[in-house]
Amino acid sequence: MRSMDREQVMYDVAIVGGSYAGMAAGLQLAQARRKVVVIDAGKPRNRFAARARGFLTQDGHAPDDIEKVGQAELIQYPTVDWCPGNVAAVAGENDNFTLTLAESPASATPLRARRVILAAGVKDELPSLPGLEERWGKSVFHCPYCHGFDLERGRIGVLATSEAAMHLALLLPDWGQTTLFLNDAFEPDRQQLEKLAKRDTHVERGAVERLTGDGLSLVMADSRVFALEGLFIVTQTAPNALALQLGCELEVSPLGRTIKTSVAKATSVPGIFACGDIAMPVGNLARAVSDGTLAGQAAHHSLVFDL
Repeated sequence: MRSMDREQVMYDVAIVGGSYAGMAAGLQLAQARRKVVVIDAGKPRNRFAARARGFLTQDGHAPDDIEKVGQAELIQYPTVDWCPGNVAAVAGENDNFTLTLAESPASATPLRARRVILAAGVKDELPSLPGLEERWGKSVFHCPYCHGFDLERGRIGVLATSEAAMHLALLLPDWGQTTLFLNDAFEPDRQQLEKLAKRDTHVERGAVERLTGDGLSLVMADSRVFALEGLFIVTQTAPNALALQLGCELEVSPLGRTIKTSVAKATSVPGIFACGDIAMPVGNLARAVSDGTLAGQAAHHSLVFDL
């Protein structure tokens, strides 16, 4: 972070989260020469993945490399400050917010800003299955558009935790030979079985016991073993705790909870905007950048027109 006296700085916008959505929002505000601070914990949602897919001009690049380029582009603007850390609390109201950093001593002066953009992403709540968490983002995934191509049309599994697994089971055959492991989570009805058969999706009944192997092997409770190139799951997401602390209205979907926003990315709390995965149930890198761009422009409009 650039050297400053916090007591003398009132930022136009404080951005909580410096991944793709947060950086995109900041870039719009930097173009307008607005004073911006980005507070980032350095833990993007896709940090476990080897490649990012579907982002024009950056397809197949390592997520960490894309993020470093984005940060370098953003902090070259003299009105942008980059602050590593976690925001523990946000207080105040429109035109006068204070942000307290978790790592700061009690005597530290909080950051001050007229507007706040929440772009801190979400936490993926993973199924409780031995071997799954350590393979998350490496051989266990949630988005076929982000990871399906790199599986080279190999054997793909879908682990059901609810009926929502049907969506992936019908979608994934375009990326490889697909098996839906029902895992005692639900039983497809006749129409669902017909749809699965039409897509050549195989169905395996019975409980899944664990994931194992240097590659990826799925072990059933009855000791059957299936070698896979990748396994997909429907995760439940939970927003950053700041959204709850601020009282932002949430939306609940089969994929979890996200912050409810207007078309201009405004939350239910005046002066607070939200973008990226924290504000949409389904996202990827390209959509996060688009969402952040909109949020940055909307926050700027609110400053100009006193919205």
